[in-house]
Amino acid sequence: MTDEATENIDESSAPLLDHLIELRSRLIWCVAYVIIAFGVCFYFADQIYNFLAQPFVDVALANGKEPTMIFTGLQDKFFVNIRLSFYVALCVTFPMLAMQIWKFVAPGLYQNERKAFLPFLLATPILFILGAAMAYYIVIPRAWGFFMSFEVGVGAEVADALADQASLQIQSLPAVREYLSLTILLMFAFALSFQLPVLLLLLARAGFLTADGLAEKRKYSILGAFVFAMFMTPPDPLSQVLLALPIIALYEISILIIRLTIKQPEDV
Repeated sequence: MTDEATENIDESSAPLLDHLIELRSRLIWCVAYVIIAFGVCFYFADQIYNFLAQPFVDVALANGKEPTMIFTGLQDKFFVNIRLSFYVALCVTFPMLAMQIWKFVAPGLYQNERKAFLPFLLATPILFILGAAMAYYIVIPRAWGFFMSFEVGVGAEVADALADQASLQIQSLPAVREYLSLTILLMFAFALSFQLPVLLLLLARAGFLTADGLAEKRKYSILGAFVFAMFMTPPDPLSQVLLALPIIALYEISILIIRLTIKQPEDV
């Protein structure tokens, strides 16, 4: 191998090594962010869980019963705190994680590509928070009310009426683990569905779809929204509608934004 060829190999491998070092540095920062946030969240895990459980507390009090949760395994609450701390740590550090990803990717982009991509980076956490907030404040209380409506023989009026005779009582005693899983599932489903405009706009900018194409498939999107809502929410028609309608609205908003911001093929 000639000296010139060896020099070309060294020059080509140097940038790759620099990129790998830069990637390692960004990954170390990301892991550090998550670990620090996890430690803080684990310390406040009980307060965070109480916040997530507040809709259940409100519904229970409204039904005239004392809000109570259980755990059947000695280790359940400990692992629930770990899971909860990890989920919250990822959500809290997401802007910082995204910034590290942006700092790694941005130098390889043209200036116009940076300007096009930056709004999506900013919109993603905002839409995520809006979706999770809608699930927490609107959908979850109604879903818990629906589930607790299946209790039998619970309540002061029923107890007084049946005081003199034996009766079956069926009441809800949710486990802390199952409650966390269902709550996180609902909040994540809404947060994920609110990312629809970001996904559609990115695909439109990449040339994979157009506003007219989305408009033509409107009826399929409506069907898909209700199917998605059926699988991601409790078997409560109100909860399913409350998820499907925002998805349909975001779909229509995406079509409008694409028409206003992206030049359509027929205009070229």
